[in-house]
Amino acid sequence: MRPLIAALIALTLALTSAAQAQSVRIKDLVEVDGVRANDLVGYGLVVGLNGSGDGLRNAPFTEEIMSNILERLGVNVTGEQFRPRNVAAVIVTGRLPAFARVGSQIDITVSAIGDASSLLGGTLIMTPLNAADGQIYAVAQGTVIAGGVEAEGDAARVVQGVPTAGVIPSGARVEREVDFDFTALSTLRLALREPDFTTAARIEEVINRRVGRRAATMLDAGTVSVNLSQTGANSPARAVVAIENLAIEPQRRARVVVDQRSGTIVMGSDVRISRVAVSQGNLTLRIEEAPLAIQPNPFSDGQTVVVPRTGVAIEEEPGIGLAEVPTGTNLSEVIAGLNALGVSPRDMIDILKSIKAAGALHADFVVM
Repeated sequence: MRPLIAALIALTLALTSAAQAQSVRIKDLVEVDGVRANDLVGYGLVVGLNGSGDGLRNAPFTEEIMSNILERLGVNVTGEQFRPRNVAAVIVTGRLPAFARVGSQIDITVSAIGDASSLLGGTLIMTPLNAADGQIYAVAQGTVIAGGVEAEGDAARVVQGVPTAGVIPSGARVEREVDFDFTALSTLRLALREPDFTTAARIEEVINRRVGRRAATMLDAGTVSVNLSQTGANSPARAVVAIENLAIEPQRRARVVVDQRSGTIVMGSDVRISRVAVSQGNLTLRIEEAPLAIQPNPFSDGQTVVVPRTGVAIEEEPGIGLAEVPTGTNLSEVIAGLNALGVSPRDMIDILKSIKAAGALHADFVVM
């Protein structure tokens, strides 16, 4: 009996672990309405490049911004001609996180917009970052960490990665806060990242079970409203803390995603396939040009004539014939049935596309 009891305990623990592995926290499924980041963008100048900056003849905007910066610093450059190769005009982008406060730092990305060949070793000088409302919310400055390297000689050039773009960790300092009073909210709206009625209903159920009363209401497939007065929390922040770590098992639409460039196929666990027969073969049309040059006889009054000569051939591989793909009630059976066809991943993409057109593939088919 002891081995049997031990086996039952092990099976129960395995099933419990599998169930818990499928559970996802609410905070990983939803966004709190109003709690969001804001995109920032700015236009600046990177200096200190080792001859890899913009050519000012091809990028006149670099000369313009450099003149403006020098004039702000008290240097009169009116009528002067600049021809340095150690500066580059860049676009600076970043994201202002929710609840970011004045003085906090954020990461930024720097990208060249002229004909600079590399930003390696450059320094971004003070650049204001604007949001969509035109206001300045942060100021960026610092040493650029380029994402690649370049080596060039007289007859060869090697580029690895993207040397014309880089990042500056904590390279911008927040100068203005977003005007949003989170404590004044009386209702929280949870927006699902992937709208689904079943998932929204489960979120409503687990929140109401947690607070012991009907505080959450599913409005639609993508929104769950939470009445803060019914949660028993003394602030909206405390209410979010109480519900964001609750775990549910989300439901998603069955989906097959294929990347035709790399031949990658990704299937969700809910993909199902009906019984279907598949026949697949490759047809190759080959055309070859082999022109023939005909020379005149020696000392004759003639000229060389090129006679076109074309070879055309059609080749057809035997393929897989007519093969049956059985009904798959789970992902393992679907994969086993498709692998039984014995075709390459790129041929499998065409087969899945045809099965979807025949109505036997019960999933969304997404082509990237």
